[in-house]
Amino acid sequence: MPILAGFMVPHPPLIVPAVGRGGEEEIAETTKAYERVADEIAELKPETIIITSPHSIMYADYFHISPKDNAKGSFMNFGAPEVRFREEYDTDLVEAICDLAYENDFPAGTMGERDRSLDHGTMVPLYFIEKKYRDFRLVRIGLSGLPLTDHYKFGQMIAKAVEQTGRRVVIVASGDLSHKLQDYGPYGYAPEGPEYDSRIMDVMGRGAFGELLDFGEGFCDRAAECGHRSFVIMAGAMDGRAVKAETYSHQDVTGVGYGIGSFYPGEPDEGRKFLDEYFAQEEKKAAELREGEDEYVSLARRSLETYIRTGRRMAVPEDLPAALTETQAGAFVSIHKEGRLRGCIGTIEATRDSLAEEIINNAVSASTEDPRFPAITEKELKYLEINVDVLGEPEYIYSMEQLDPKKYGVIVSKGYRRGLLLPDLEGVDTAEQQVEIAKKKAGIRPDEDVKLQRFEVIRHR
Repeated sequence: MPILAGFMVPHPPLIVPAVGRGGEEEIAETTKAYERVADEIAELKPETIIITSPHSIMYADYFHISPKDNAKGSFMNFGAPEVRFREEYDTDLVEAICDLAYENDFPAGTMGERDRSLDHGTMVPLYFIEKKYRDFRLVRIGLSGLPLTDHYKFGQMIAKAVEQTGRRVVIVASGDLSHKLQDYGPYGYAPEGPEYDSRIMDVMGRGAFGELLDFGEGFCDRAAECGHRSFVIMAGAMDGRAVKAETYSHQDVTGVGYGIGSFYPGEPDEGRKFLDEYFAQEEKKAAELREGEDEYVSLARRSLETYIRTGRRMAVPEDLPAALTETQAGAFVSIHKEGRLRGCIGTIEATRDSLAEEIINNAVSASTEDPRFPAITEKELKYLEINVDVLGEPEYIYSMEQLDPKKYGVIVSKGYRRGLLLPDLEGVDTAEQQVEIAKKKAGIRPDEDVKLQRFEVIRHR
């Protein structure tokens, strides 16, 4: 049986009267819409409610599903300990999801729970639902730092587990919208805030779930949204089906966006297999990039593809230009997939007999030895975007005013500790940011004095 319905809801503790103490009146429109959601869930009579919450346990590379038979929680941390919950978990459905994750080598399961208490991203929806309906068991799922495509894929896996168990299931995607909508809000204002709220309400109102994958992570970070990954999981759970979508309310009076809507899946629809469509577009885009690559990037790609497919490092090809075979320089190879960094390793100064060898070896290191990421697999090769930065000679500087993060990279050093940051990186707009990040990479405290060097690069795409 497919999922009965999905709901997009916010989770401001303020909306609970015992917490808000009258403050909830300023978001009365949201309360009214929330009550409508609760009424609809009561009419559907689900056996199980799945709640995805950004405030449940979250890992960078793993989706956590709450284990055990039950869990408790209260709004004690928000001054209302009398508002309490005790929920029974649907262990059979949890087991089915975990089994599918294991079979597909997908990073999801019940390991690593540090705190069994229910979080407010789960309890706020439960507060409204349980005023109208209580005859259900719960599955609580956290988000992750993995790409949006993995959240969508996880939603597909959840839907398959629901069908296998035959459960009557409703999925509740808990998440606020932007936290940067007003100057007076708790997080201030950013222009991306209102833009995010406008886009997300439009996308969800049309049920255009494929467009959820087009929200850049940098944009989402600047908007300080909270629920996007939650919404993507719900979208994935309805992949390949027609969807009747309706938005009920949107408010931004507190400086934080609260959006509510409903999504009822219908008959199978081949035109709504959005993940397949997304990856087809990514493959096409990467193929177009490959056609326009210069000799530097082409060499890096050939090197990493050879190593990943055969386990052998390639020799320097004979047909390379003299600029690659007769010069020496440090070089960084940066690899991106789906707009996210997938690996980046390089050398500050020449360590090989030629720039070609430098690129060949650094491409292998960036694809298999960057400690921040697992090694790139063969199935990922067709989606990769690769850049090569050839470094100029570093020069010592004595003032932050001599830095320009768009033009110069920076090297910070303190004794044997040394950190480097390339120039012209998204989100790095000031010299202070540049130095702060470079210090962090080197394990140097923010308050420690450092020697500064700057360098220019020639970036090859």
